[in-house]
Amino acid sequence: MDAPMATFRSSALAVSPPSASPKSPAAAIALMDAAERLFIERGVERVGLADIAAAAGLPARAARGHYATREQLLQAMQDRFVSDYCAHLDEAMARCPPGDWSARLRTFVRTGVDGYLDHVALHDVVFHDQRSHDRHAWQENPVIERLVELLEGGIAARVWVAPDPRLTAVIFFTAMHSAVDRVIASGEPADRQRLSQTLIGYFERSVQWWTRF
Repeated sequence: MDAPMATFRSSALAVSPPSASPKSPAAAIALMDAAERLFIERGVERVGLADIAAAAGLPARAARGHYATREQLLQAMQDRFVSDYCAHLDEAMARCPPGDWSARLRTFVRTGVDGYLDHVALHDVVFHDQRSHDRHAWQENPVIERLVELLEGGIAARVWVAPDPRLTAVIFFTAMHSAVDRVIASGEPADRQRLSQTLIGYFERSVQWWTRF
C-alpha cells in the first residue's frame, strides 16, 4: 500500500513538515503515518517509538510527547482508521437520492466491503490485538451506530420492518465483517460485486421478512 488510507484521507490532511514541539497536530499525523508504514512492513512487535519518530523525521522525545507507549499510538491509529472508514461511508450514502433507503443500504454494503478489502494490511495492524469476545465492541461501534440509524430511517419511512433495529444492525455488521474475512482467509481473488450482492440480498430479505407478520 503506497499511501495508507489514501481513499479515505482527504487532501485537507496534507501537512507541512511536522513541528517537533509538544502536542503538535502535524507531528501526531506524521507519527501515525510513519507507524502505518513501519507496522505494515515489519510487524508491530518489531517497531519501537524511536523507529517511528526517526521515520517521521522527528526526535524520539516528540514521539513520547504524543504517545507514552506503542499501545497508545496504536489506539490513536485505530481511532483514525474507524473515523476515516465512517467518513467514507457517510460521504457515499450522502450521494444517494433523498429517501431512497434501499440505495443507502446497498451503498453502505458496497462501500463497507471496499473499505475493508482496500486496507486489509492496515486493518490487521490496528486491530491486531482485538479479541472476538470483546463485548464492548458491539456496544460502542460507530459503524454499527450508522447501521442502526440507517435501519431506523427505513423503518420510519415504512420501507422495512425490524422489531429490534440494534440487534439487526449487529447481525448485519457481523455478517459483513465475517464474509470479508472469509474471502481474505481463502487467499482467492475477491469477487467484490458477488460478495456485496450476496450480502445485500441477505440484508434486504431480512428486513422484508418481518412484513409477513
